[in-house]
Amino acid sequence: APKEEAAGATTTTEAAPTVATVTNLSGYTPAYSASFSIGDVKNAETVLALYKTWDSGNLDPLKGSFADSVTFYLADGSMIAGRRDTALASMQAYRNGFSQVKNTVHAVFPVKSADKNENWVCIWATEYMTNKKEKKDSTQLQETWRFDNDGKVNLLYQFSAKAPRPKK
Repeated sequence: APKEEAAGATTTTEAAPTVATVTNLSGYTPAYSASFSIGDVKNAETVLALYKTWDSGNLDPLKGSFADSVTFYLADGSMIAGRRDTALASMQAYRNGFSQVKNTVHAVFPVKSADKNENWVCIWATEYMTNKKEKKDSTQLQETWRFDNDGKVNLLYQFSAKAPRPKK
């Protein structure tokens, strides 16, 4: 960002984010939005830190990254909604079914809906899991995380596809 100096003080001015608005919708009307700009990088950093806690197996350290009420739409078709502590306890119970989880992140980017004024983070990853019986599996993930005005996660949409079988 350009710096302006006046009377011994230095200030930084930030340019307004460029909004990309899709105008040729080919006859579709997006139910949510077609107008986004790059969002707050801190939100992407939060999602990456949450991925690290998931990989480590302990969700407690970043519990404060979630809003008091959350909703998670998971890839298996289930939904977890309710108070943060109850929802995270459900997620922790699921994670406890694995002896090891490792994610490889392919892309992460924060976006802000210009017309809804909501902040999101999109992340693409491959998740490698080993269950308690030492059975290995993997899945391709695409997740979209919404942040409230306090910078807390309050909504997650998760989609997955079977990853190609690892070569022996």
